[in-house]
Amino acid sequence: MIDHLLKANCQTVHLGGFSHKLSPALTVNSGDRISVETYTGFKICDRAPDAFLTAELIEIYHNLPPERIVGDGPHLLTGPIYVNDAQPGDVLEVRLEAISPRLAMGFNAIRGGWGALPQEFSEPRLRFIPLNLEQNCAEFPPKSGIYIPLRPFFGILGVATTESNRSSIPPGIYGGNIDNPELQAGSRLFLPIFVPGALFSIGDGHSAQGEGEVNVTAIETSMNGTILLKLHQNLSLTAPIAETPTDIITMGWGSTLDEAFEFALKQMIQFLENFIGLDAEDAYVLCSLAANFRITQVVNSPKKGVHGMISKSILPQTFKFIRDDHF
Repeated sequence: MIDHLLKANCQTVHLGGFSHKLSPALTVNSGDRISVETYTGFKICDRAPDAFLTAELIEIYHNLPPERIVGDGPHLLTGPIYVNDAQPGDVLEVRLEAISPRLAMGFNAIRGGWGALPQEFSEPRLRFIPLNLEQNCAEFPPKSGIYIPLRPFFGILGVATTESNRSSIPPGIYGGNIDNPELQAGSRLFLPIFVPGALFSIGDGHSAQGEGEVNVTAIETSMNGTILLKLHQNLSLTAPIAETPTDIITMGWGSTLDEAFEFALKQMIQFLENFIGLDAEDAYVLCSLAANFRITQVVNSPKKGVHGMISKSILPQTFKFIRDDHF
């Protein structure tokens, strides 16, 4: 295992989407650990206070090469990371070892025409929100006495596909803009691989987010992280699946919440069949008795998201999902 440092600069970030044509920012072997820097707020740099800006972000804002702009999304992502020997059909494990804000400042934006209530809240608004990193909270609204606990996570964790310029906005079976606040440090995400090398990218840091992310954004935050990438060539997945210290999480996306829920439910049934050994009907019943399905986000048009969670405490004691002593 080798430890790498992947800093965010004009040669190691890309804007707006995913593309298999991007030059890798880093090449690693399976099992390598990467300390990674990410920035957010590329599109609002011209309106940001000094506390939000760094010399590196300003340099990226002014000098990002055109070939590193690959989609219409607003997200600045670090990567892609090429994993040696990764091939389509394999699975990439992303082990989230540490996640922490780079700066004591984040932002929230209402975008005109977006969000869960675009007619009621149609005017664009941009708010910068200080983070109290010592107390691990943010007060919002200012001077309200309402303190939001910080639960930092990366909103985007995804791999490239054969699509040359895929927007960073909608999530899908490749991961991407998942926006799942359960993916805290100590979790693992498993992604199907579609192109050689996987070409994994990371970003869209959130210091806090409610499930649903109803006004389009969370507390968007430039974020540091430590991840470990591991290749699984004897595992087959048709959609991402995650494991936290307490739960197995399946994910679903669709143009409606009904479609997203149905996808997440079918993925949970498939997990219970493939890894626990239940038949489909028993798995379906168990989901009704013990699984919880939650709205992940409703704003990453055109895909809404639902995730299903089942506690590992109720599963057989012999169960290990892709065995790892960490869990």
